[in-house]
Amino acid sequence: MTADSDSPPAAKGSAPRQAAERSGSQQAAERSISRPAAEHSGSRPAAEHSVAAPAADCGVIPSTAAGGLLDLGLGDIADRDAVCPWNSDNYGLDHDRAGAQDYYDSLGTLFAGWGVDFVKADDMLWPYHEREIAAFATALRRSGREMTLSLSPGRAMSLERLDHLRANAAMWRISDDLWDRWEDVEAQFARLAAWAPHARPGAWPDADMLPLGHIGIRAERGDDRMSLLTPDEQRTLISLWCLGRSPLMMGGDLPTSPAETIALLTNTAVLDILRSSHNNRQVIRDGALVAWTAEATDRDARYAGLFNLDNHPTAIRVRAADLGFHRAAAITDLWTDETLPANGPDLSAEVPAHGCRLLRIDQPATNA
Repeated sequence: MTADSDSPPAAKGSAPRQAAERSGSQQAAERSISRPAAEHSGSRPAAEHSVAAPAADCGVIPSTAAGGLLDLGLGDIADRDAVCPWNSDNYGLDHDRAGAQDYYDSLGTLFAGWGVDFVKADDMLWPYHEREIAAFATALRRSGREMTLSLSPGRAMSLERLDHLRANAAMWRISDDLWDRWEDVEAQFARLAAWAPHARPGAWPDADMLPLGHIGIRAERGDDRMSLLTPDEQRTLISLWCLGRSPLMMGGDLPTSPAETIALLTNTAVLDILRSSHNNRQVIRDGALVAWTAEATDRDARYAGLFNLDNHPTAIRVRAADLGFHRAAAITDLWTDETLPANGPDLSAEVPAHGCRLLRIDQPATNA
């Protein structure tokens, strides 16, 4: 995906979550410079614990602005009061020093030389590091290569930051790490309800990676395992992410995931919602009932998601008008391919515990 794409990144396979997000010495997309390198600026490799900088073996920051080398070591641009809360090896940067932007510029140049298309920068959003974000975004723009910038981890995200986020990143996390637990999935309903109306091309609220299929390989949490989410919970997760237009990033190992997982990720009728819809929003939240709607942009249809957050199956009945339509030519469940009755003012469906009915409502011809 490029930064101006009309749709969020769709589901693609990746390395296991830990390896994909924070893989030891390959943490080249993280915001902080190595703490030991900052403390021993002229004598230790800058890439010792996290990011790699050009001329790292001597700890000097190249300056494109000055056309030469700044006489600064990494220790001179470290902000020793900004320590990553979950990785104390890393300092932030002192952006009152010119070398801070030069450091990020050197990373942008390095990534461009590697042919990088996507950069996920960690420890940017909690607390919100406004100057770090702007400096990283500036460096990528200056690199001469179009790269998508994704920000993380997204705890306690505020819509007050929306303009700044849109100006500097293509996507940003709206939650802490999401794992294969129902409580994690359920918590995203409120977050996506708040953020989805503000999604637009090149600026996507991100509900986090999909903990599906074979996960837990060298994981930060839990053993090597298949996702602990039930099949209904997995369909709920993907349905909500698509209706909310969250980027779909697979957090499991595709070659060793079961066929059922691959089927979830390759349901083209479901993925059409991610690719070709707008005005996506939550319209009902009443106890365990949640309903979303969206309008298709590639056909005369709309979408509806009926979610049951309860621990027991339930019969859901909602007014068609509340979902934005009065008549339908056909109503199709996109997961089961079942056709639902299209007549009457109400829409009724049996929904399993923690499950959903994801519906495409085809509109009647205008002359019908």
